[in-house]
Amino acid sequence: MRKIIVLEHISLDGVIQAPGGPDEDTSDGFAYGGWAAPYDDDILGAALQKQMNMPFDLLLGRKTFDIWAAYWPQHADVWPGVNTATKYVASNTMTSHEWQPSVFLNGDIAEKITKIKQQEGPDLHVSGSANLVQTLMKHDLVDAFWLMILPVTLGGEKRLFAEGTITAAFKVTESTVTSKGVIIVHYERAGAIPTGSL
Repeated sequence: MRKIIVLEHISLDGVIQAPGGPDEDTSDGFAYGGWAAPYDDDILGAALQKQMNMPFDLLLGRKTFDIWAAYWPQHADVWPGVNTATKYVASNTMTSHEWQPSVFLNGDIAEKITKIKQQEGPDLHVSGSANLVQTLMKHDLVDAFWLMILPVTLGGEKRLFAEGTITAAFKVTESTVTSKGVIIVHYERAGAIPTGSL
């Protein structure tokens, strides 16, 4: 079975909106686009390169797909795999696009993604896609979070854990801290929540 892995730049207060650039996503008046750029260093770059070079397909919300489709086809030299990966796009309005290969999902998104997980193929990577991530978590479809936690608070609207999520335990499978204080951490599902007394 394929895993769904959520990969996000995230602020200390949980914001995942527009880490890449000033005009990436200004919805709800968000004025801090590009907040991740000042924290780039060789360690973070190596971690991102490792993720970019592994086998994957993409699972994207429509807004993130629009942003990426306008950028990545012209930057294939930076990330060749993003253009050849199958892009599964959750959208009730879009049915086709020139950026291929792309598959558009509408209707019962959770059910369709559950079926895609059961198919043969590489793991499904989700980046950005704040609304889609909420749907995935609500339906217990996320197998891992690969987070880059930046030492900044933003107060924005689009947060990783914006709505109630299911209760679940996770284990850390990989972690490091960059020279600029970014915590790179991989959390994998680890069954039920353990309880006890302190």
